[in-house]
Amino acid sequence: MVVLGVDPGYAIVGYGVLKFQGINYCALGCGAVTTDADTPFDERLRIVFENMCELIENTKPDAMAIESLYFQNNQKTAIMVAEARGVILLAARLKGVPVYEYTPLQVKTAVTGYGKAKKPQVMEMTKRLLKLSKMPRFDDTCDALAVAICHVHAAGTNVRLRLVNEGIKR
Repeated sequence: MVVLGVDPGYAIVGYGVLKFQGINYCALGCGAVTTDADTPFDERLRIVFENMCELIENTKPDAMAIESLYFQNNQKTAIMVAEARGVILLAARLKGVPVYEYTPLQVKTAVTGYGKAKKPQVMEMTKRLLKLSKMPRFDDTCDALAVAICHVHAAGTNVRLRLVNEGIKR
């Protein structure tokens, strides 16, 4: 299974691609789609959309895992990120990639075992789990890899539950 993890945004969209086979996973690639602050917002959305379509086309993921939105303060920023998230979801839909959403709590728990872990802990565990030689340039990229790890763990759980249920029926 190939999973595309995404940390949505409009200035920086982090992404990470993981391959999961058996009990092993490895990073196939990661990076960020970036847009300039002086670019009109609708153009920034177009850039995000086209880059996500191209990324999906190139990596051919079996699933996209995306972090759900969580904002405490700035409503304007939340709306803009939600709009960027919308074009990311549209790209996945148009390319036929199923999307799975995870909360920050779920991601932190999957990666560190502790839902209230701080960002440096999540980043360090992501680096260790994927045996990365160095931390990705953008925090958003590391977050996207963590979301992909979360999906691999969740997908594994669903597979195990299905096997257990099928075993009970026999």
